[in-house]
Amino acid sequence: MPVKSELKGRILAVELSGELDHHNMKRIREDIDSETERLLPEKLVLDFSAVTFMDSSGIGLVMGRYKLMSALGGSVIIRNPPPSVKKVMRVSGIDKLAKIIEEG
Repeated sequence: MPVKSELKGRILAVELSGELDHHNMKRIREDIDSETERLLPEKLVLDFSAVTFMDSSGIGLVMGRYKLMSALGGSVIIRNPPPSVKKVMRVSGIDKLAKIIEEG
């Protein structure tokens, strides 16, 4: 699954899609971290609109990007997680680290 990203001002938006599991997580992390370190955004928006499945690897993805953005003085926003993904995020406490927003 390729990661699509777009920089608008100081906001880096990353579109995630498909299944977020341990099989594809290493490449996704590397792609996001590379773009983040290169562009140094103030906010990293992880768009979960097209995610169909997420296991604990997805939680690790958000936590790791939160740590990276915190070190850079920035923040993470989670956009449009499907209901099942949103529930996992709330139960795990990720919503305390990253703001979850719903956009149309």
